Parts: sequence; C-alpha cells; structure tokens
Amino acid sequence: MSKVVLLAVNAKYVHSSLSVWVIAGGIARFARSQHETIIIEATINQPCCGIVDSVAASGPDVIGISSYIWNAGMLPELLRSLRERLPEALLVLGGPEASNNAGFWLGNGADHVLSGEGEYAFPRFLDSLSGSLQLSSGSNGFAVGIGGNSNSDVSIGGNSALDYPVDPYTDAYFDALNGRLAYIEASRGCPFRCSFCLSAGSMVRYFPLESIKEQILKLARSNTKTLKFVDRTFNCNKERAFEIFEFIIDLETSCIFHFEVAADLFDERILSLLETAPPGRIQFEIGLQSFHEPALIAVERKMDAEKAERNILALLKMKNIHIHIDLIAGLPYESLDCFAKSFVRAYLLNTHTLQLGFLKLLHGSELRKQADKLGIKYSAKPPYEIICSPWLSAGDIQILKNAENALRHTRNKGRFLTTLDYTLKVAAENPFSLMGLLGASVPNHATQLEDYAVQVYDFLASLPGVDKERLKDCMSYDWLGMVKGKNTPAFLKNNDKNRCRVANEAERVLGRKIRREEYAVLLSGKGIFADSNNRSPVTGLHKVYYCS
Repeated sequence: MSKVVLLAVNAKYVHSSLSVWVIAGGIARFARSQHETIIIEATINQPCCGIVDSVAASGPDVIGISSYIWNAGMLPELLRSLRERLPEALLVLGGPEASNNAGFWLGNGADHVLSGEGEYAFPRFLDSLSGSLQLSSGSNGFAVGIGGNSNSDVSIGGNSALDYPVDPYTDAYFDALNGRLAYIEASRGCPFRCSFCLSAGSMVRYFPLESIKEQILKLARSNTKTLKFVDRTFNCNKERAFEIFEFIIDLETSCIFHFEVAADLFDERILSLLETAPPGRIQFEIGLQSFHEPALIAVERKMDAEKAERNILALLKMKNIHIHIDLIAGLPYESLDCFAKSFVRAYLLNTHTLQLGFLKLLHGSELRKQADKLGIKYSAKPPYEIICSPWLSAGDIQILKNAENALRHTRNKGRFLTTLDYTLKVAAENPFSLMGLLGASVPNHATQLEDYAVQVYDFLASLPGVDKERLKDCMSYDWLGMVKGKNTPAFLKNNDKNRCRVANEAERVLGRKIRREEYAVLLSGKGIFADSNNRSPVTGLHKVYYCS
C-alpha cells in the first residue's frame, strides 16, 4: 500500500480546495490497489519550509500537487525543497498550470505531470505504479517524464468520460473546512470560446441534478458561510439553472450561494424566480469583459450587451441579489479611450462590485498562442499579465492600474459611495477619469482607513466645483454606513449642540442605547445615525437614517 499526500496550496486561508478532495474521492472509487490518502491544505503566504514539514511528517511515497496561477510562482521552490527533504518520494503535478506547460515542470522538479480530470487520471497513475495497470507514455491523462530531463517524452491526454461526479464531501472534508469558503461543481466545461479562457469551447457535461442537490444540502447544513459554484457559465442551461435556483431559494439556511453567470442568458421566467430569493441568499458574478465590439470579436466573446445591461438593471431593481461585474483591460483592439468608455458604461450600472481585471495570457489559452502575432507583450512569470500591446502602452497600463487601485479601495468595498456620487455630479470628471486621478494621487497600499479617508477628502476637495462642507457631510454619512465600532475621524467631527437631540431620536427609533460612534451632526445641521447592529445582507452596509 502506498502513502499518498494530496497537497493544495490555496491563495488565502479562507479558501478551501475542491480539487484535492475530489481526487481523494476518485482514488477511493477508481483505484484498483489500496492507498492511504492524506490531504494537506496550505496557503501561498506560508513559508515553503513549513509546508514541507507538514508533508514530510506523513512520510509519503507520492506527493500530488494542484497547480494554478496563484501558486505557480512558489511551486519551483517548493518542489526543490520537497526533493531535498524527501528524495525518494514521487512529485506529481496536475492542474491547469502544469498540464498546459508540462515540459517546464518536468524540467523543474516534477517527476510526472497529469492532465485531464484528476479524479480519473490520478488513481490510474497510482495503479500503474503498483503494477495493477500498465500505461505507456501518451496514455490518456498522462504526461510522463523524468525530472530534469529536457528530452522527456511529454504527451498530454484528453479528458475521461466520467458521467457521475465523485462526492468529495466526506466527514474529513467538513472537519477540514472549518467554516471556510466551500466550492461545488454542477457541470464541467463551457459552451463559449473566449480565447483568453482555458475552458473555451470544451464540451459541457452536466452532473445529475439529484446528486447536486444532495451535495448542496450537505454544504448548506455545514458551518460554511459561502458556497461557490465553480461552473464556468452556470446558467448556460436555463432549465437546470432554474431548478437549482428554485431549490436554493426554498432552503432554510443562512448560507450564501455564489454563481458565475452570463447576464444575457437570463429570461423572464428566471428573473421572476430570482425576485423571490431571500435577500443576500444569491450572489452573481457576471463577466462582461468589455463593451467594445471589436475586442469582443477578437477574443470570440459572444454577448448581447444590451440584453445583459437590461437584465443587470432588472436584478439590481430587485434589491435582493449581490451583483458583481467584471471588465478585462488589455483585450486586443481596445485602446485606453475605448476601455474608458466600457468602464463608464459599466460603472453607471451601479452594481455592488465592478472589478477591473487585467488580461492574463495563460498557458494553454488560444490568445497566448496568438500573442506574438498580435504584438501583445506579457510577463513571463505567473499570472502572465499584459505589459503592453499595440493598443495599450505601458503608460496606459499604469493609468489603468491607478484606476483599479482606487476602485478596489472605495466603491468595491462599499466605501465613500455617496461621496463619489456627489463628486461625479459636480466635478468635471467621468467615473474613469476620477478613479484614475484618485488612484494616482492617493494610492492605497495597506493604508489605515482613517488615514485613507483624510487623503480621499483632501484630493476630492481640491477638484473644481466641489463644495468642501457638502463633501464632508457626504463622507460623514458614508462613514456611519460602512464601519462599525470606529469613531468618526477628527476632520469630520462636528461638536454641535444638537448631538443630544440626535442621540435621543436615534434611541427612540432603534429602541436601544446608542453608542458614540453611531451618530453625528452634519455641517448642514442635519442629524444622522446608523443601525450598526444590522448590515444589509446584499450590500454589507449599515442603514443610515436622517433625523426628522
């Protein structure tokens, strides 16, 4: 019997790994020989020596590691450290980073690289080691090579034909989960052909609905707070999406369910159903990527932009679902001016989150294969982010980085929303130019919130057309809604004699004693107070009241 360690190196502690538990289930289900399987989850923030200590303590014969763009940067060092500490153990890599760049990893410490579906390929590989199954180089799901040998025979196989999902949700899984984010897979593949994505054009296979519902129930009854579906386009099959949405809406649970969806695929029937969801039960992540048609055509991204906008606005009107939308800067044929137009159009939808991401040229993606022809330069190191292109200079990229920094630390964290809305109404700036200027003037690199508030105020107050007193009132209002247990920054305090009146009215409305940091008097003379014991399950903000 071999001893197998499946190692996941996550981006953050709050994340859990689905892949290692699915592979462990695959070993139990498909392997012909017996294996002792041990799962270890670490993070990229841990030193390699600590991860190696955890692995070595198990005395493994085989170490399987899942590779992704978030951990690929540290894996060469980790592999070297594992080889030094455990010279007899086989180091086996899988996941999108390794399987799409097998030659590199076979030359940098890996003994073997597996491709295809891990719950099927890994147990077959283990059986080949035990002699219960004979496999040759090039067998389905394998890239076989000897570490350090650049002449190794590297052959990537296709996917298996699994028709029923492995259930990873064992008692051991829930013991390890410990309240972290959980993940679930209802389908595999994507019908769309976006050339920047590794799932492009892969056949979609749907797992049986009853098994998915059973898994949802298990997870909803656990101590996880958020359950994320990893399906690339969850609602590409409308009937299945409707049935799962309906099932989730009817559950008695406090769990939040997160889906990646295409907004233009929603129809009136699904929208009507979604309107009945309990507030905060559902979150949608919607990849718009761009509104610039030539860029969408260049990357084979199909989207009915007008319908997507209409459906996003309809979802927002319901006020019960958190809406996150994505844009990608750096797509072919989209200049800075063109992207700015996409950004403004997306910003004005007023979704809860607007993520500005940057094009990544992933190993195995069609766009990476076209990069030289298109003239796109990108980093050689993970996550292979764009450096410049014929449409975006390095200076343009920096402007976009500035805008992303401001966006991430203000609007996307629910900070200074009223303040930004006011500034955009009175200053001669559009949302993109304002975010770019704010990010350039007030970059936030782990800045304390109180200090950041002062810096944001000073910058916005310097803009033509902005009234400083009105700006302070907006920031005071925002402060009460976005924080709990923090006193108003000194520059916003107004020791008005009306404070007692405001406190008395707040206590009457809230039915309890009010704390000093929960109310304020604005420079306009109006009183405001917040119910900091309750947050909106959709926005995460506290409700702020004006005194009568």
